Amino acid sequence: MKGKIEVCSKIRIESRKDLSLVYTPGVAQACIEIAKNKDNVYNYTSKGNIVAIVTDGSAVLGLGNIGPEAALPVMEGKAVLFKEFGGVDAFPICLDTQDVEDIIHTVKRIAPGFGAIQLEDIAAPRCFEIEDRLKKELNIPVFHDDQHGTAIVLLAALINALKVVKKKFGALKVVVLGAGAAGTATTKILKCVGYNPEMCTPIGEIIVCDRDGIIYEGRPNLNAPKREIASYTNRKKIKGTIADAVEGADVLIGVAGPDLIKPYMIQKMAKDPIVFAMANPVPEIMPDQALEAGAAVVATGRSDFPNQINNVLAFPGLFKGVFEAKAKTINTEMELAAVHALADFIKTPSKENIIADALDKRVVPAVAEAVKKAALRTKADI
Repeated sequence: MKGKIEVCSKIRIESRKDLSLVYTPGVAQACIEIAKNKDNVYNYTSKGNIVAIVTDGSAVLGLGNIGPEAALPVMEGKAVLFKEFGGVDAFPICLDTQDVEDIIHTVKRIAPGFGAIQLEDIAAPRCFEIEDRLKKELNIPVFHDDQHGTAIVLLAALINALKVVKKKFGALKVVVLGAGAAGTATTKILKCVGYNPEMCTPIGEIIVCDRDGIIYEGRPNLNAPKREIASYTNRKKIKGTIADAVEGADVLIGVAGPDLIKPYMIQKMAKDPIVFAMANPVPEIMPDQALEAGAAVVATGRSDFPNQINNVLAFPGLFKGVFEAKAKTINTEMELAAVHALADFIKTPSKENIIADALDKRVVPAVAEAVKKAALRTKADI
C-alpha cells in the first residue's frame, strides 16, 4: 500500500478550459489578488484548511528518539485522523534536525503554505521553547498535540471521573507522575481550572514528580520548565519519591513510562482514588492491577480497556473550530471549551464510561462548535 495518505484534487480536468482555470493562465488572477492582499490566500487556496504536522522524530510514541524517517508512519496516521474525523487536510513534515533554532527557522519558512502548525513527537524540554517561539513569531495557530491534546482529553475525563466518585476540584490532591511534554501541559491546564468560571475553585494541591522524585521550589538542577512548575505546585514543599507524594492523594496521573505505579502506592491514596495511567503502549500500571489495589476509576491510553484517553477526541475538532473561526491563535479559553464539550458529551458518567468513544463521529462537531465560539468570544481571530 506504501503509506496511508495521498494527495487528491478537488477539481476534475476534462477539457482545455478546465486546464486553463486550474493552471495557467487562469491561476494568474488568483496570484494577483493575493499579491494585492495576503489575506486573499484564504479565499483562493487551501491554506484555510491545511495543517503542517511537524516532527523531529525525537519522542515518538513510547519508542523514543527514532528519527524523522521512523516517525513518518505516525505523522501519516495523524493526517488520516485529521481528514477522517475533522475534514481537515494535513501533511507530514519530518525534519532532519533536532536543533531548536533550525526547527523554528524551517517552520517559519514553510508557514505561508499552511493554515496552522501541529507540533508532534518533539522531546521535552525543547518542545516548550519551539512552541512558545513559534506562537509569538507566526500569525497562524501553533499547537503541540503531545502537550495540549493530551491535557484536554485528560481533564475532560477527570471532570467525569470526579462525578463518579462525588468529589470536587477544590478539595483534591492531584499527583502528576512525569514532567515531560504531557505532564507539564496537564499540570498547567489543571492550574487553569481555578480560573474557569464554570469550575470556580482551584484544585486543593498539585504535586508533580519526575525521575528524581517530587518537584519543589528550590530543588537543585531543575530546568526552566520544571522551575516554572515548582513555582505554582507543591505549596508545602514536600520532598521525597512518588510513594511519598501519593499519600492521601485523590488523583494519580501517570504520563511517564511503563510499570512506574505499584499497587501499594494506590493503597496509600485517599478513599475512592482515581488513577490515569497514560503511558503507551504499556501503562504505568495495568488497569486490572489498579482496580485490585482499590482504584475507583481507571483510565489509560489504550483502546483495549475502558476509558481510553485518546487525543483524536481533541485535535480534529479543535482545528476544525479554529479554521471555522479563522483564529490566528489557540488560547486557554479555546482549550477549556474543548474540555467542556468533551466532558458534557457523557451525560451519565460511570466507572467504565467517563470519556467519549474515539470513533463517535458526533464528537468532532461538538468540539469544533465550542472552540469556534470560544475563539470568537475571546477575539482569537484578530
